[in-house]
Amino acid sequence: MGLKNKVCIITGGGSGIGRSAALMMAEAGAKVALVGRTASKVEAVRDEIEAAGGTAMALGLDVGDHEGVMRMAKDVLDAYGQIDVLVNNAGHSSHHRRLMTTTPEELQAVLESNVSGSVYCSQAVVPHMKERGEGTIINVSSLAGLSGSLLAGMAYSAAKAGVINFTQFLNNELKNTGIRSSVVIPGEVDTPILDNRPIVPSDDARDTMVTAEDAAEAIFLIANLPQRACIPELIIRPTYQRDTSAEAGAA
Repeated sequence: MGLKNKVCIITGGGSGIGRSAALMMAEAGAKVALVGRTASKVEAVRDEIEAAGGTAMALGLDVGDHEGVMRMAKDVLDAYGQIDVLVNNAGHSSHHRRLMTTTPEELQAVLESNVSGSVYCSQAVVPHMKERGEGTIINVSSLAGLSGSLLAGMAYSAAKAGVINFTQFLNNELKNTGIRSSVVIPGEVDTPILDNRPIVPSDDARDTMVTAEDAAEAIFLIANLPQRACIPELIIRPTYQRDTSAEAGAA
């Protein structure tokens, strides 16, 4: 059956990896709930899916808003009757990347979007998944979470490390409940988040990176596997390893 008639929530669904994953899942027959801070972006992706004959709903929401996340899960259940897949893709980095320049506000915002949001969304769907005896949670991290990166920044690296650890925790706590958790760990991906770097990569540099569609293929692979199979971690990185030392030095 794959993803046909499955219900998939995708946070950060208005652009980049989230948008690409949503389009793939909808094309495979899934009903997609798009979540994003900018309502107009997720609404545009919803319209794109519906124009292609798919089924989708759009919810403008900051995943750092616990009460809002709980309402979101209820809205999805009211609309579709079930939740099969949660993709915790929402997240952003800070403008300042170093220890002494990162502001408290930046640190809090990065932790909320990447870590707290993943926790809140998981809390919102796990009771329903446990009741049904199955479900898939896919968290999106970064290679910066495996090795603190000057280029990615202090706050982002720490947050993405937390996402990896959180995924491991989910698999421990939810062992033998039928719920499987996976973390996708991309290297450099050509998405709009790169535009917030102190030095924006050139077009030539972006051509060497993993695309949003490539990373979405990894998410789709995990979601589409039979429920008996779990990929706890999947790393996807560019084949070509470019020199980022100059960009990291300016961060």
